[in-house]
This record gives sequence, structure tokens and C-alpha cells, in this order.
Amino acid sequence: MALMITDECINCDVCEPECPNSAISQGTEIYVIDPGKCTECIGHYDTPQCQQVCPVDCIIKNPDVVETGDQLQEKFLRLTGQKTSAA
Repeated sequence: MALMITDECINCDVCEPECPNSAISQGTEIYVIDPGKCTECIGHYDTPQCQQVCPVDCIIKNPDVVETGDQLQEKFLRLTGQKTSAA
């Protein structure tokens, strides 16, 4: 699953620079995570870095974007250019 930021976000700015995929950006009111770029840090780290640094624990799995570990790994490979979408 991709991650999402809930409305408990306090806009502390610590999550955005931690994302290796640049999936986190400032939204209209709070930070948001682009599910097309979020791999839960698979391929980069053992645990999602945004969750590690979030002081209010407002980053959760997105129930609307269900993905397996293998799918997240495939997304990581596509995003980093290690695998083409045609492969």
C-alpha cells in the first residue's frame, strides 16, 4: 500500500525531505503523498522514513491504494529506471 497523511498533520515539514521518491509535497492544507511515487521506502530503506520522523504519527497506509510488497518493489524499479514499464 502507498502511505497517506491524515488531517492530524501539523505541517512540521520533517517528512518531505525524508522521502527518497519525492512523493511528499505540500498540499492545500496539509502535506500529501503521491501514491504513484510512494513505495513505503521499499528499495531504499527497511521502514518508511516519513513515519519514522513524524512527531504526531499521522502517516498511515492508504486503504484506497492496496499494493503488495512485490508491487511496491516493481514501482521502486520503475521509478529508479531499473525496469521499464514494458518489461
